[in-house]
Amino acid sequence: MRESVERELKLVPREGFLLPALGRELPQRDFVSTYFDAEDLRLARRGITLRHRLEDGAGLWQLKLPHGASRIELEVAGPPARPPAELVDLLVAHLRGAGLARVARLRTRRQTLRVDGAEIVDDSVAVLDGQRVAARFREVEVESLDGDEQTLRRLEQALRAAGAEPGEWTPKLFRALGLAPVEVSATPPDGALPAEVLRSAFVAQHERLLAHDPGTRLGSDPEDLHQLRVATRRARAFLRAARPLLDPEWAGGLRAELGWLGAALGPARDLDVLLEHLRADPAAAAVVELLASLERERARAYEDVLAALSEERYLALLDRLETVEPVLRSEAGSTLAGLWREEWRRTRRAFAKLSVGSADEELHAARIKVKRSRYAAELAEAELGVAGERFVAAAKRLQDVLGEHQDAAVAEERVLAWAGGDAERETSAEPLLEHQRRRRRAARKAWPKAWERLERRGRKASA
Repeated sequence: MRESVERELKLVPREGFLLPALGRELPQRDFVSTYFDAEDLRLARRGITLRHRLEDGAGLWQLKLPHGASRIELEVAGPPARPPAELVDLLVAHLRGAGLARVARLRTRRQTLRVDGAEIVDDSVAVLDGQRVAARFREVEVESLDGDEQTLRRLEQALRAAGAEPGEWTPKLFRALGLAPVEVSATPPDGALPAEVLRSAFVAQHERLLAHDPGTRLGSDPEDLHQLRVATRRARAFLRAARPLLDPEWAGGLRAELGWLGAALGPARDLDVLLEHLRADPAAAAVVELLASLERERARAYEDVLAALSEERYLALLDRLETVEPVLRSEAGSTLAGLWREEWRRTRRAFAKLSVGSADEELHAARIKVKRSRYAAELAEAELGVAGERFVAAAKRLQDVLGEHQDAAVAEERVLAWAGGDAERETSAEPLLEHQRRRRRAARKAWPKAWERLERRGRKASA
């Protein structure tokens, strides 16, 4: 399976537009693309494209997945009869049992220019209904191959000067079916009641899980697993912060399922972080055996992640988050800002017991308290206003500092365990250990100042 990252711009050519001679012209291409989706077009509505392309008698399956400002493109050669399992398996969370069917068929005539690490393509597209052409449209794309953002923008300006207009990024399938892009809104309306805010918060985490599920299954970018875990933790933290409002049986059941998922994701993510830090250290060259051992451990942990994401339990959790309606206590009357203040009070109490010499475990526990206060403030954002936003930013900064301390402590512990009293290993590992100790010392020096800033922001938000 070939994988690449696609970064492109789309433009709409005006009547009479001619592709300017900006670079080397490639041979014209003609191909037919058959698009597959569920009956309700759930893949397309989330920016996912699954299609089979037939060109010069050769068949190629292509899956395009949103990835920030770009897209991941996966390709598998094969006939059109059935989508390859390795592509369909990445879509389990999106499909959840829904079947795939042909939803559109397009014939494209493509003119291509290669210029400065980018390709400009001028596509004339015919929408097919059987053998009949039901509609036609044309679009111009600029795709980065090994160029940069500046190159894309420069080529965009040249094409605009030639008569192409910037347009909204709309997939060919949407244009063929006459669909408008659908934005899943997770922002509650002004003046929303706590139940509405909570529901919107859970929908937002559901969307985040869906966005990073395929990438986690693919395993090529550790950030996808990280974001999947963050969404799980955030949803669980929202339940904890809002527990005075919620029916305990309802909230407890959902929190338990999120806890199960978080526990399944945690070991692999922790190993990603550990390996990233160790690989970045020049001294890591002396502990190749340790890195290889951690890589094997990480591979096993990722197998556990994939096993969890394949369980019906996980798909049921996604269903629950998508359609969740928070069940409130009959006597619930607290505001979300009030709940944040309670969480913040617990955080202040925990930090009052800390000193520069506090144990690693105490600092780690304090970081968890900060995270809970931050998520409670995010939930109460509409009520806290700008002061709440500033509190969240300061909380994130302190979280990062204490997280750096915890990561260094864990790395030091793992390196020491590997050395295990072996003199040769201890000698090899000493520069690596010293680096981790410097990280811890720097974090210990930085956290009190970060806490003072957060405390000031907390007082303003509480006023």
